Amino acid sequence: MDIFNLQNEKCIGTTQSVDTVSVVIHVDNEDILSELQVNNLVAIRSVKQRQILIGMVDKIIRKFGELIEDTDEIEKDDAVKVILVGTFLYRDGIRENVFKRTLESVPEINSECYILDRDNLSNFMNILSQNGRTGANSLKLGTFTLNKSAVAYLDGNRLFQKHAVIVGNTGSGKSCTVAALIEQIAPLKSSNAILFDIHGEYAPIVGENITHFKVAGPSDGAADNILFLPYWLLTYEEMMALLIDRSDSNAPNQAMVFSRTVLEKKTEFLEEQGITDIDITIDSPIPYSIRSLLDKLAEINNATKTGSSGKQVKGDFNGTLSRFIQRLENKIKDRRLNFMFSDDDSLLQYDFMVDLCKKLMSAGSNGGGVKIIDFSEVPSDVLPLIIALIARLVFSVQQWIDKDKIHPLALFCDEAHLYIPQNVGKSVEESSLHSFERIAKEGRKYGIGLVVITQRPSEVDRTVLSQSSNFIAMRLTNFDDQNVIKRLLPDSDRRRRRLFAAKQNQHLNAGSCAEQRND
Repeated sequence: MDIFNLQNEKCIGTTQSVDTVSVVIHVDNEDILSELQVNNLVAIRSVKQRQILIGMVDKIIRKFGELIEDTDEIEKDDAVKVILVGTFLYRDGIRENVFKRTLESVPEINSECYILDRDNLSNFMNILSQNGRTGANSLKLGTFTLNKSAVAYLDGNRLFQKHAVIVGNTGSGKSCTVAALIEQIAPLKSSNAILFDIHGEYAPIVGENITHFKVAGPSDGAADNILFLPYWLLTYEEMMALLIDRSDSNAPNQAMVFSRTVLEKKTEFLEEQGITDIDITIDSPIPYSIRSLLDKLAEINNATKTGSSGKQVKGDFNGTLSRFIQRLENKIKDRRLNFMFSDDDSLLQYDFMVDLCKKLMSAGSNGGGVKIIDFSEVPSDVLPLIIALIARLVFSVQQWIDKDKIHPLALFCDEAHLYIPQNVGKSVEESSLHSFERIAKEGRKYGIGLVVITQRPSEVDRTVLSQSSNFIAMRLTNFDDQNVIKRLLPDSDRRRRRLFAAKQNQHLNAGSCAEQRND
């Protein structure tokens, strides 16, 4: 049965101008003009059978011409500009009643255009709902603003496979939307996601397959839900960003000695474990004692050598490491960095990284389909580095694992502007940005999807945003933020305004979101 009965709808007029994304409708009955509103949906007859083109009213125009001779009336030319948004196909031989966001054809001149209202509108919005509800992986987003009875669904597979962006001002319902998605993702079979919770606001979200972790604070000890990220997991570049002062004239010597000594200590650790059949680099995640490293650096810094006269003189690096050693000691003593420099012996176990990756990347009921990591006690100056460390570990494991064993995983990057910045200021930010840019460009090959969440898209790296294909945009009042989102969309999509805007109407666990809104 056809869902559209256009004979019962009011004919607006006929097309008088057509291009690839819009049409202009000539209106003969001026009474129709008063009933139209911008954003109304309209149906236009297609040149192909069993198809109807769907458009949205973009502009309502009345032009006045010259005075009609022998009357007091003025010539009027009424027109409506319509943006084409897709094609409705019914009884296509495979499925019935399908809407596609593509144009199978464009209208001919003099094609009839009808207001989509009443039952036809309800039927169409319900079709959209069914299209989104593709089965077990469909996620309820809310209800359509054009028809509150029609539920808006997202295809979970498509959302995460091509990266996504969720933007909106504070208070617009952004965190509420994320919470709703998380609660629906977690119970799904083989769900796997990590949410970077910067301020601890997602702590109230609980449920099946949801696991909470916290990056260790100053007074935290080893526990199942406490994450320690020891220094030896950092790459050479990350350690340099954390410890080296680039303005120091001795920085090149400090970097060289440090890298050489770290590699030496990692090799010593493997020999102590009786492991001699693997090749390592300075970036290999092999444990080593930071105290032993400090002792070795102090020895090099104070070393002497025999001069040409036979007397003892300063060694090649004597005195050049003093400031570096002092900075490293200060880092070790800083209790805020307990998660990195804790002296707990369990952090120097050879299989520590294996256990850490199991916590982060396990899927389903074995370890929690969604892992929410609380970074609220991580100092802001090292926050980008630590988040990027986790993201890099996930990427590296996915990259080197056998392809037939890869389990897709999504990274929810809340407050992304803090660690995926457009304008890099510090070395730690540059290191973080490099990791996320690589994930954005190559992550899909290894089953990693990014979900960038921010209230300031203009402050997020454009490279990362440009790799995203799905956008959930809420209220944005800042002009720069609006322009960033507009420019990321294809030219025609920028003009397709709010067909798929959804009302925040989720049913969340009590207290799961402080920003829940109904607007």
